Amino acid sequence: MTDFELAVCAEMVFTELPIVDRVRRIHDMGFAVEIWSWHDKDLAALAATGAKFTSITGYLHGDLIDSASADEVVRTAGLSIKAAEKLGVSRLNLHTAELIDGNAPRPRHRATGEMWLTALRTLERLGELGADAGVQFCVENLNTIVDHPGVPLARAKDTLALVEGVAHPNVKMMLDLYHAQIGEGNLIELIRRSGDAIGEIQVADVPGRCEPGTGEINYPAIAKALRDIGFNGTVGMEAWASGDSVAALEAFRAAFT
Repeated sequence: MTDFELAVCAEMVFTELPIVDRVRRIHDMGFAVEIWSWHDKDLAALAATGAKFTSITGYLHGDLIDSASADEVVRTAGLSIKAAEKLGVSRLNLHTAELIDGNAPRPRHRATGEMWLTALRTLERLGELGADAGVQFCVENLNTIVDHPGVPLARAKDTLALVEGVAHPNVKMMLDLYHAQIGEGNLIELIRRSGDAIGEIQVADVPGRCEPGTGEINYPAIAKALRDIGFNGTVGMEAWASGDSVAALEAFRAAFT
């Protein structure tokens, strides 16, 4: 048995199949499901699979850290809440700056005090929006070395500071350990430090961003650290399959069981 709810990102496994069929495969193997964008998918068809969805992207456009586009983050977060209702999702994922195909369309390589203040104010607004709708917004840390250059306030220590600064029950961390390992390391201490600020854990191994067991991260030790802090929420595999997708999902299950 596992102490956690295990979810799998349908964007990254069974990639030879249409998205609805991927969701069915994941569900049939006993996992919950995560997706990224929702605006380009048939939400009714996804809901009809019977799968449990644990998270979707919580905005369409804008940057949390930019006063010129923060209103767009909040506006499209409202649209995301409506999409979440159709899938029964209670957790919506955020980034500190917009990503398009994984890239920052407005790259910034240095954070300013104004960015911090704007992000905090925007997250306060999103927290109230989430409270009204009964959903939780989670700010995901990213690495800027390999995958997402030009995203400010992206490190886990930054997203933790933002979440703790807002101190709203509907604003938490999407603590992505793949990104944290590349950008910061010291993962077990990061888990201990983050504690109650964690809304969800996301995992993939380093290097390669494939399933646990293919790289340098000791995921059984990570699982123990999560149990030690009393975390019993969702652990999502946001990883490519190194080979067969079924084998990748089973390796993920084994690492957290």
